[in-house]
Order: sequence, then structure tokens, then C-alpha cells
Amino acid sequence: MSYQSKPSASPCVTTFDEFIRLANYSLMDTLNADPDATVDGDDRRARQVFSGHFVPVTPTPLAEPEYVTHSSTFFKELGLSDELAFNEQFRQVFSGDLSVAREPMRQVGWATGYALSIYGTEYIRQCPFGTGNGYGDGRAISVFEGIINGQRWEMQLKGGGPTPYCRGADGRAVLRSSVREFLAQEYMQALGVPTARSLTLYVSKSETVTRPWYSQDSHSIDPDTLVANPVAISTRVAPSFLRVGQLELFARRARSNAHPRALEELSTIVSHLIEREYKSDIDRNLVFADRVVELAKLFRQRLTSLVANWQRVGYCQGNFNSDNCAAGGFTLDYGPFGFCEIFDPGFQPWTGGGKHFSFFNQPIAAEVNYHMFLTALRPLLVADAEALEHFDQLSHGFAKAMEQQLQTMWAAKLGMTEYNSTLIKELLELMLSSKVDYTIFFRELSQIPDDVSALKKSFYAETSQQLDEQWQSWLQSWRNLVRNDGNLAEISNKMKQTNPKYTWREWLVVPAYQQAMQGDYTLVKELQEVFSHPYDEQSPEIADKYYRLKPQVFFDAGGVSHYSCSS
Repeated sequence: MSYQSKPSASPCVTTFDEFIRLANYSLMDTLNADPDATVDGDDRRARQVFSGHFVPVTPTPLAEPEYVTHSSTFFKELGLSDELAFNEQFRQVFSGDLSVAREPMRQVGWATGYALSIYGTEYIRQCPFGTGNGYGDGRAISVFEGIINGQRWEMQLKGGGPTPYCRGADGRAVLRSSVREFLAQEYMQALGVPTARSLTLYVSKSETVTRPWYSQDSHSIDPDTLVANPVAISTRVAPSFLRVGQLELFARRARSNAHPRALEELSTIVSHLIEREYKSDIDRNLVFADRVVELAKLFRQRLTSLVANWQRVGYCQGNFNSDNCAAGGFTLDYGPFGFCEIFDPGFQPWTGGGKHFSFFNQPIAAEVNYHMFLTALRPLLVADAEALEHFDQLSHGFAKAMEQQLQTMWAAKLGMTEYNSTLIKELLELMLSSKVDYTIFFRELSQIPDDVSALKKSFYAETSQQLDEQWQSWLQSWRNLVRNDGNLAEISNKMKQTNPKYTWREWLVVPAYQQAMQGDYTLVKELQEVFSHPYDEQSPEIADKYYRLKPQVFFDAGGVSHYSCSS
């Protein structure tokens, strides 16, 4: 397994004029706009959208936008100069003002609709119209698509104001959630986990919205107070933002013959998905049915690999519905997410989620989403019995493919060439008994210690002599196995590239967004730097601050150990 980032490009785009010349709008040029949409994008009131792949809509600019931060790492990968983040016109666009856009860039963005499935059950009741025609990007507006440094990217404002899918809300995102998403996306990239990326983050100096949240020192499960929050816009970037839920929407319309072009719209968006996310992997000379089968095969591979990576680094996608499942197979929508500190297979940080989306249940949730993906593609293959047979084989083989990915991941975490079920089962039981810190434990284990005392810095609980003896016995068995696999120093180094030293700890992120709400972005930038090198040892000062157990005061603390999705 390789978890390293791509090499950076040399900065070559230094001006706004150079940037806008990269624009290339494949989505708006090849897919269907909602026929009921306005031409100018002034389409911000909740309404039903009956057909079309997207709604042209212009974002609502932030009042008095102020720069918070940008991702220098991602700018370098794109070949963008850092100075571009401070360019006035660039700032205007990515704080929601498209009036400065010039050809080939456009002064209108777009939002998309999608369906909702929760753990394989189709829902329409979240839609205000009870039809499913009002569910989609309520506050996410894409404003740019282009080819940059040889790769097609879509840039989307999170918190860009209302769209027809806003369901009566204000379409805004608060600074708290924007900081979390901005940091998390770049952290996941540094960990080697496929993810949407972060470009820029701007905050309004005068606009606020009120959201329910937790009072100081609250231990309430649900938010217990209302807080005025600064409004922010973060820009997230991906090859596309096509979701499983989007395919589902068009498949539902095709199955019910919702309008004369329903099946055609499904076929078109699937072709667009292949072009955007799987172009280099699927032979365009194949007949369409075979390309769809290849798509399903490749998506299964990406999805199982993704979820295995989540478990490797302790990530929990607390709301892994089909609409939060990117059809490109990467991590999307950092809302109610969290990282496991005390090892707990049932870890679920989001108060609105269920155990079905907990840490160790994510492979099952992925399988359900994959089933919805296949169900969405099925109407395109009704006349092809052979293709449908392939589909059934892919569906039935998901659990085995997922298990293989997980076994490979666990072997890598333990520095072993092969998965050993007995050894790993015993380890997980010991980890639970000792209440180990997931990240610190595996990092300390990467030193390949010969005594359990070296691992105790990761334990939250006192251990008995009997438990210590069990640990020592396990440790000896494990060392004997890895010793047979090769040089211990080389294995240790490999393990350190699989098991990060620095993880996301909510109690260390909270002060960053709290200070940011007061206009101080120092901690945000410090976390950016720490998260950019999660496998490195870094300085003793950084280790003292960020490589430690969760203090007792934060256990069961509202907004830290658990939180709602009030963002």
C-alpha cells in the first residue's frame, strides 16, 4: 500500500487572468440544465426541480469577506502561485461574487439534485414537497470547472447561499464547520486517503447566522444553546462532485417514467461520470453496456479501498448515506465526521447518526451504498442479460472484496506480509480491555517494542498483572512473526508510513475555530502545518502538544466528544 501524496507542480499561474483561461465547463456544456431554471442564475428559493442534471444558480457573496487561509500544498499541486489567494478578483470569486468573471469563465454557477437513501432505504420525506424533487445541493454551489496542470477539477463553494434545494434554509455555512472541513480534507490527503481537497477559506467580517450549539462545559447530547456564528465560505475541489445519490435520482425517475427523457438523462449522467472519474481506466471503444459493467467493477475497487483506509487512520464518516458517497470513490462531505481516539468499534461522533454508521460498521454501510449504485445503473442494462449477470456477481462479491482490503490493511498496520486472524482478533480484544488510544498505540507499536511497558503511554485504563501478561504474550507472538518477515528496522519504518503519529483530536481543533471566530487564525495555520506531515516525528514541542491522550475533562463534552450537524 502506498499512502504518499502526488509530487507538486512548479507554480505557473500567478494572475487571475491566467487562472480564468483554464476554465472548461464540461458539466454545463454536456448535461441538461433544468428547463424551469432562470437564465441569469437568480434561482435561490426552494422549489421542485422535475428534470435536468443541474440548476444554473449564482452564489450569494459574503459581506466584507476576509481571508482566513488557503492550502499551499494544493496550490502547488495545481501549479497555482500562493499570491493568487490574495488576489482581489480571485478572493471575490471564492467568497461568492462571480461578477468579476470573464470569458471563458462564467458569471453563473450550478447546483445539482440527488436522491436520499439511508442504509439502503429510499426516502422522500426529507424533501419539503414529499416527492424527492427538492433534495440536493442546498448550500453547495460549483463556480468553476477547468483543466489545471493536466487534470480536470471542479471547484465548489460550501456555504455559497441558497439554491432551489435549500429546503427553506439560509444556504450558509458557519466558520466552525468550515474550519473543520478545510483542515480535514487536507489532513486526509496527507494521510494518503482519497478525498475532496481544500482550496481557500474566507469569512465575513459582518454577516452572522444563529445556529444551535453547545454551551461552555456542556455534557448535553443535543445542542443546548443558540450561538451567533460568523458566516464563511470554503472552496472544496474534486474531479467531480457526482454522488451515488445523484445516479439514484435519475434512476428513480427512469423507473417511474417521470418524464419522457428520464432514461436518457440517466444514461447521459452515467456517461459523464465515466468521462470525469474513470476516463483513463475504461476503454471508450467498449459498447456502452460493457463500460457500465467496468464502471461498477472499478467503483467497487475504489470504495472498498477507501473504507479500508478510513479504518486504517481511525476515520468515521458519521453520515454515510448514498448522497454522501462520491461516485468517484473518495471521501466527500465532512459534516458529522470524527476520528477515533479511545479504540471503540462502535465509535460514532454524530448525535444524529446511528450505530449503522459507526467506525467498524462502515464496510457494511459501503456495501449498502454499492448496492444502491448498482440499482441505479440497472435500468440501463435491462436488455443485456450478460451485463446483468456481471452486476449480480459484483454485488455478491462485495463483502469478500471488502474483507480482502481490510485484511491487507490490518497486515500493513502490523508490519506483516500476511493477515493473521487469530493474532489480530486477540489484539483487538486487548485494545478494548486496555482502552488504548488508536493512533498512539499503533505508532508506539511501530517501534516494535519487546515489552508492553513501551505501549502503556497509549492506555487510558490501568492494567492488571494478568492483562499485562496477556499483552506480553501477544507482543512476543507478534514480534516472532514480523522477525521472520525481514529486517526489523525496515519493517518499523514501513509501519510508521502506515500508522500516522498525528491524528485529528477534536479537543485540539475546537480552540482553533474558537480563536478564528475572534479573528485570530494562528491555530488554524498551526494545525494546517501539523496535519501536512502526519507521519513525521516533527518537533518535541509539537509532540508535547499534539501527541498525547485526550484529557479527562473532554470526555462526554458536547461539541468535542459528540456533536450535532449544526453547521
